[in-house]
Amino acid sequence: MPLSRKEFLQKTLKSVFVLGVGNSLQSYAANNFPFPDRSDTHHRFMLLSDGHYGQADTNYDFHHDNMIGWVNAEKQARGLDFAVVNGDLFHNDVSFLPLVKAKWDQLKVPYYVSHGNHDLVDEIGWSKVWQMPWHIAFEKGDTGFLVLNTSDEKGNYICPDMDWTQRQLVRYQSKKHLLVFMHITPFKWTPGGVDCPDLVAMFNKQANLKMIFHGHDHDQDNVKENAGKFYFFDSHVAGNWGTEYRGFRIVEILKTGEILTYQMNPSSDVKVNEKTVVG
Repeated sequence: MPLSRKEFLQKTLKSVFVLGVGNSLQSYAANNFPFPDRSDTHHRFMLLSDGHYGQADTNYDFHHDNMIGWVNAEKQARGLDFAVVNGDLFHNDVSFLPLVKAKWDQLKVPYYVSHGNHDLVDEIGWSKVWQMPWHIAFEKGDTGFLVLNTSDEKGNYICPDMDWTQRQLVRYQSKKHLLVFMHITPFKWTPGGVDCPDLVAMFNKQANLKMIFHGHDHDQDNVKENAGKFYFFDSHVAGNWGTEYRGFRIVEILKTGEILTYQMNPSSDVKVNEKTVVG
């Protein structure tokens, strides 16, 4: 029997976080949070990462097909404005790059990509396929968005282009919200992090910077905090390690000025796909 939207969310949510207009973060259990009406939302988008398309001895086609079905189901149900695939789209072998591009092109929403440490290709090759560079700035209404690169073409962990980032922070400082996507976290609070103290200092000075979103750490699906900034993780699409489930994160920017985000486990308890999720 098809799940109602409320039943689906209660079965598959990890937790709900709401960032208030005063930059305070509140956490709610999935089964007691009243979701706002969709008409009260300015923008709604999805974060997912770490598909590692082409990794040996993994079911990467199966997991990508599942995830694409879940994303498209989410678009059909509550709706999505765009998605961000936050790094490690393929696994080392650049011959898989056009193949994973063909996979993600099956999404029924616009999407952006960030460059990950297993995406072993230079920026020219990356941009030729995705039609976007390693660093991206865009805006939607009163919200600015930055996609930052955290790896070179050989897979070395690096801090983003600091001059470019600083210019964009100034460019978007008058926006109500600024959100950042970057594959690797700029802290060594996970084994996969890389210390970027100058970047963190820039973030800390940016009053309208609300949230930073990461991939890379497949076993992380929650939030960490530093100096009033919140750093979120979103599990993984595929690969050979991480959380037991494959998931994604939803972000909703509300007309009240609040931002809510929640982590989804779309295969929990019941098989969930576009045929069982209804609005």
